[in-house]
Amino acid sequence: MFMGKVVGRVWSTVKNPGLEAQRLLFVQPVNAAGEAAGKILICTDSTGAGAGETVYWVRGREASFPFTGRDVPSDATIVGIIDEVNIGKRNAEKA
Repeated sequence: MFMGKVVGRVWSTVKNPGLEAQRLLFVQPVNAAGEAAGKILICTDSTGAGAGETVYWVRGREASFPFTGRDVPSDATIVGIIDEVNIGKRNAEKA
């Protein structure tokens, strides 16, 4: 799983029939500190995420798993909304 921030929405009037009634969102991948870490991509949304929310997303074969019983042609899917991120300090003396 990867972290990202929803930065926009895609509107499409003509699309693959498997994407009917599916939300498509622009997601900016981010690192643990919340900083941009890669190119913006388009994800299907299985959670109801909104603009500005931090999310978990998956890619590849796992991207179709949240849509059980449906043939959704997706290479990237939002699978969770992140409420909070806590990053503990590393103890340099133990390393």
